[in-house]
Amino acid sequence: MSPERGEALVRKLALFGRVLRSAGAEVGPGRLQDAVRALEVVDLRSRDEVYWALRCTLVSHEKDLDAFDAAFAAFWERTAPLPDDEATPGLPTPSESGDEGGDPSADRTAPAQERTLLVSAADEEGGELGEQEPGGMAWSATERLRELDFAEYSPTELRVARGLMERVARAAPMRASRRLEVAHDGRRLDKRRTMRASMRTEGVPLARQWRRRRLVPRKLLFLIDVSGSMEPYARALTMFLQAAVRDGGKVEAFTFGTRLTHVTRELRGHDPDRALRSAARVVPDWAGGTRIGDNLKTLNDRWAPRGMTRGAVVVIASDGWERGGAERLRAEMIRLHRAAHTIVWVNPLAGDADYKPLAQGMSAALPHVDHFLPGHNLRSLEGLADVLEALPAQGRR
Repeated sequence: MSPERGEALVRKLALFGRVLRSAGAEVGPGRLQDAVRALEVVDLRSRDEVYWALRCTLVSHEKDLDAFDAAFAAFWERTAPLPDDEATPGLPTPSESGDEGGDPSADRTAPAQERTLLVSAADEEGGELGEQEPGGMAWSATERLRELDFAEYSPTELRVARGLMERVARAAPMRASRRLEVAHDGRRLDKRRTMRASMRTEGVPLARQWRRRRLVPRKLLFLIDVSGSMEPYARALTMFLQAAVRDGGKVEAFTFGTRLTHVTRELRGHDPDRALRSAARVVPDWAGGTRIGDNLKTLNDRWAPRGMTRGAVVVIASDGWERGGAERLRAEMIRLHRAAHTIVWVNPLAGDADYKPLAQGMSAALPHVDHFLPGHNLRSLEGLADVLEALPAQGRR
């Protein structure tokens, strides 16, 4: 292999390492160096030799095997997404939730395509790595998952996307605390530190010291619609919810369909599969009906008196289909908006450019929503994270 093609292979391998890290795998420079050495002694035209060379050098934990397989197929090969031959860990399938008809998207698979290794003979003959005749550049698995609609995810792609969700879910709104902290500049003079500093120079010159209000995380409340109309998206959004609450903090999690279920305790912990299984056991209305207004009334009557909604950022993920009456929903949204700092509504249907919020429930709730966002893919969840981080620290409570 010529030095030019060798450099191209190293660049390609470094990009693949970034894809694996985005999927949650632990891949450092040392492992990439080992992978380069391994590829020097294998036939780059052999799919199996390249696969095992990279797997043996880049994968250090069994938990990363699924992420590696999906990333390898997406990055180095032209393959269709894996068929939905297994359920997402911890989440009920439509048949388990009592929906006999299921959802048409559950059996959706992409057309079968020829399985061809992108590190091929064309690379040895001088072609650019990542190209294939007939042409087309290899696409990044990370970018594909960001743009792909959640309804089209396979179980394997959901597991790979989990690592990306964890990074996005760390975004948190902040608020100004009553406690003060040391600052280089500010509006509050720190008299004690100013006098103490002046003792070193006998009071001349006098360097003023300042304090400012400390920023702390604001209460964040998630409500995820798990009704039948949301079933293609509820699985991915529940995984995002688990990533948001896993480390504790001021994050509360609810699911709702025909009833409101508090699932914060079940979703906490660093084992996502165990957390999702625990949450699935306590959610009785998965893929059922939708009564948004009744559920918000339960939130306002039972949980708001405990201070859960006061000054909180409330994120509601729902398509807005309401079977309980628009007037009840409108009244409860008014109550919730009075207590909360901000209400963000995430609607997966809003990802369609032609979507209009004409559903009775959505049109009743929208006047009392501060931010209305799409929620159909990872890119839209990144937009949600940007909105949460950009919320002002000052304001209501």
